[in-house]
Amino acid sequence: MTDKVPDIEEAAEPPASFADVAKGIMTDKVPEIEEAAEPPASRQSSADVLHNLETEQMAPTKYSIISRNGIGTTGKRIPLLVNLFKVDVNAPNPDTMFFQYSVTITFEDKRAVESKGIWRKVIHRLYQMYSSELGGKRFAYDGGRALYTVGPLPLNKYEFKVLLEESFTKCSSAESPGVNGSLCEKTKRSKHSFQSKTFIVEISFVAKIPLQSIALKEVESDALRVLDIVMRQRAANCGCLLVRQSFFHDDSRNFTDIGAGVTAVSGFHSSFRPTQRGLSFNMDVSTTMIIKPGPVVDFLLANQQVREPRYIDWAKAKKMLKNLRVQATHSNQKFKIYGFSEKPCIQQLFSMKVKNDNGNNEGQTVDITVYEYFAKHRGIELTSSAYLPCLDVGKPNRPIYLPLELCALVSLQRYTKVLSPMQRASLVEKSRQKPQDRIKILKNAVGNYCYDDDPVLAACGISIEKQLTLVEGRVLETPKLKVGKNDDCFPNSGRWDFNKKTLLQPSHIDFWAVVNFSARCDTSYISRELIRCGMSKGINIERPYTLIEEEPQLRKSNPVTRVERMFDLLASKLTREPNLILCVLPERKNCDIYGPWKKKCLSEIGVVTQCISPPLKITDQYLTNVLLKINSKLGGINSLLAIEHSGHLPLIKDTPTMILGMDVSHSSLGRSDIPSIAAVVGSRHWPLISRYRATVRMQASKLEMIDALFKPLENGSDDGIIRELLLDFYQSSNGRKPTQFIVFRDGVSESQFKQVLDIEINQIIKAYQHLGETNVPKFTVIVAQKNHHVKLFLANGPENVSPGTVVDTTITHPRNYDFYMCAHAGMIGTSKPVHYHVLLDEIGFSADGLQDLIYSLSYVNQRSTIATSVVAPVSYAHHAAAQMGQFFNFDDLSETSDSEGNIPIPELPRLHKNVRSSMFFC
Repeated sequence: MTDKVPDIEEAAEPPASFADVAKGIMTDKVPEIEEAAEPPASRQSSADVLHNLETEQMAPTKYSIISRNGIGTTGKRIPLLVNLFKVDVNAPNPDTMFFQYSVTITFEDKRAVESKGIWRKVIHRLYQMYSSELGGKRFAYDGGRALYTVGPLPLNKYEFKVLLEESFTKCSSAESPGVNGSLCEKTKRSKHSFQSKTFIVEISFVAKIPLQSIALKEVESDALRVLDIVMRQRAANCGCLLVRQSFFHDDSRNFTDIGAGVTAVSGFHSSFRPTQRGLSFNMDVSTTMIIKPGPVVDFLLANQQVREPRYIDWAKAKKMLKNLRVQATHSNQKFKIYGFSEKPCIQQLFSMKVKNDNGNNEGQTVDITVYEYFAKHRGIELTSSAYLPCLDVGKPNRPIYLPLELCALVSLQRYTKVLSPMQRASLVEKSRQKPQDRIKILKNAVGNYCYDDDPVLAACGISIEKQLTLVEGRVLETPKLKVGKNDDCFPNSGRWDFNKKTLLQPSHIDFWAVVNFSARCDTSYISRELIRCGMSKGINIERPYTLIEEEPQLRKSNPVTRVERMFDLLASKLTREPNLILCVLPERKNCDIYGPWKKKCLSEIGVVTQCISPPLKITDQYLTNVLLKINSKLGGINSLLAIEHSGHLPLIKDTPTMILGMDVSHSSLGRSDIPSIAAVVGSRHWPLISRYRATVRMQASKLEMIDALFKPLENGSDDGIIRELLLDFYQSSNGRKPTQFIVFRDGVSESQFKQVLDIEINQIIKAYQHLGETNVPKFTVIVAQKNHHVKLFLANGPENVSPGTVVDTTITHPRNYDFYMCAHAGMIGTSKPVHYHVLLDEIGFSADGLQDLIYSLSYVNQRSTIATSVVAPVSYAHHAAAQMGQFFNFDDLSETSDSEGNIPIPELPRLHKNVRSSMFFC
């Protein structure tokens, strides 16, 4: 069987059925799918793509988010605590309203105020100056263009003049040398510095928001958003760093150094949530990363991990420091960094006007170095930065130079780049909290912040209880697994192993190779140990045909060159196509060889590869984990659910059912120009639910809806993701087509649930019907949310909750169908459940049946011997997106960006036909 598609010249009409398509696929009459792919699309904004999806690809099928159809009853019942605090709403008047007003702030000359940091200060000052005119009403201000009060202001429209008497712009050349610097007395200010500023503030009525909507449990209530704004305002007034609904104090006791100039700062998340029991207040410990405050030079040394300033890479330093804020230690003024001077401090000249005898600046202009200026005119002898570049804190055409040793990075500046493996490990080690410690911290926080004293909350009659909510949970029965020799395997506390057990369907590896990219290890020893361990697990592994060590002179070459040269060496040694290439990398994770190597193997050559970076001590557990991944990639099966093995899965065994896991991965590099990566995995070999293949595509940056599920081309054919998965299902399931789908969608917020049904599910239907089917299959659609702040705690013990713990009452959605499940064993810190939302259930699962299926799908991940926190299809989709996302170096792609800095969306290379159906993501 080859992976051919219908000829693009002959197949202008949609095929008649799956069978016709499959028949076409098994011939050699048509070009391969990668050859028929359309050229890379020009870049579209997320809004444009979303608009196109909504207007051009909408199918007639209309879905609504379903309501709860019952609660689960199976499992052992246990008492739990949840970090949701009950909120009482006793408004003085049942008709109490929030009044929303729009805010506009300009300078006196009507110029816009671009710095959002000024807006809160202006509004705070406005209240101090005009409280009586505003009827004494306290504000809930969002920091932008919206302001809320409880009850109306005396008038619907205001215009105020507000005088702000503090410095908020750069200091003048009297404080530091600029391109047109001047010697003036320290007390003299430029027109852009310490003088007062007058702002014009316009306030206009917009709408009324009834507080009663909270009591009616309206989840999308604007009133809830106002309450969250109140919380953010309280934190902002305390000088906190705000990150969405979390806040962080500038308190060194909350700081933890995690290496490379990055500091983890702990704070709190706070939000209001409607639940079945009523309004609740969610408070949780939160962590974000900031640039380590202090001397700039100290930060650069730590960030680049060098010992002396002479080793600093100044190009990297410029990219890292740009737009960060520093404080000049000689003047206490704050600046935003633009870049560096072209020359060292002792050589960098700037022009300065010298006072004449009359004491004014009408004298001659002289050129003077920054070093000389500070020595002669400021009395500061620079000791460590004379031969280093200066910071440029001016503007592109008006530089202002500051010596590095006089600059310190301001606190609470977010670090948004990807953490290194060492930083991440340090963060996990230093920030984890045992369940009982977290409970204590949260109870203290709710008490100490005195939310009941807030004037806006008090005007609404809102009070927050100080105790965590007590709920009833259930612990589901652990599923049984089948391994080799028809043995049963009984996981314990979410874990199992293959000690004295063999794999269910082991592979045979008769021709393979080992390559070593300069890792300090004995590859001959590793291969012998792998063979020995494989034999004990039932995998017959012959001796590797060749072991290749990288040529020493190549170690400093770029990654692509190193990979190409290694394949040249392989080609000269191998006599035929290998089953497997074991690749030994020099660094754990984030190795720059990894992406080019995987791209070469999976896209160009079509060979299964396993990358390792072995520890100093190679254990059987380590070798077993490697073998589990290798066996899965080669088409073997490590274990199956016992109920799956026997073919008795309810609602699945009798009806061909395809399980989809869908995820969109966005750049975590703090850049909005990098394309997002959409990955979908689909089950195969029905009625199994443990075997999958993946399809991955790139799409517009930050676009959450997957736009290539159905992708019609001009010739009438479909080049979408779902088509590939449907045809694979048909071929691997004995010619059966799926008539029902179970869709697991990761990473979407509640505001996007309807889009999943309207856009993505309808794309799946279009792809399904494009293959000649006229009926609409049944769907069960479930969203898995991991990024939330609800935690479950044992009410009667210090440990984490047990694997299989479910809560589907009290704290769940007032109307919709959702539940919390903690499927894994929390070994470090406090366990975090996954929040599952059932948007649609046409298949008709009972509450117990669906919860059991989801819990079971946490035990089918072939790369693991522990229950995963989220269902395997979602985990697989995440791994597939991450792996293929490394095919590209986005720093190189940024060189092809357009005039607005947007990177064109490249066509992600298609996988080679030899590995396309493999579980390469394991």
